[in-house]
Amino acid sequence: MAVKIRLKRMGKKFAPFYRVVVLDSRKKRDGRVIEEIGLYDPMQEPSLIRIDSERAQYWLGVGAQPTDAVFKLLKITGDYQAFKGLAGAEGTLKVKDAEAASAARQEAVKAAAADAEKRKAAAAEAKAKAEKEAEEAQSAEAPEDSAEAPTGDGAEASEEA
Repeated sequence: MAVKIRLKRMGKKFAPFYRVVVLDSRKKRDGRVIEEIGLYDPMQEPSLIRIDSERAQYWLGVGAQPTDAVFKLLKITGDYQAFKGLAGAEGTLKVKDAEAASAARQEAVKAAAADAEKRKAAAAEAKAKAEKEAEEAQSAEAPEDSAEAPTGDGAEASEEA
């Protein structure tokens, strides 16, 4: 069986996007696939190219042949150079921009976690304050109830409690 890595067309008329798939070369373009390993959306600006690097390198390693279009995508993402063990395996994508975006995402996650911790601490402080006020209110009411109980009617004391 000759295995190919090629594009499977999806989407509407005049709005295509593609899945990068592994399938038998004798199957139809949009036929049953062995595995989907990525996405390619040329309609976005800039084009979206998302390929699972590990799976692409695995399939190249076991002999799957990429089509010309997929070969270009693999060169852009750097997966083909990494498979061949060539220098510059980062591909032609701007790796620095991707790293900067990743760092920004990590900082945002840390900031959100710190904000959540602050909110939890404020909620715990407010709860402790409310409990303290409730205890003070109960302790203030307790002597009055004990003072009224001997002089008042038993029915009134049960209604107040």
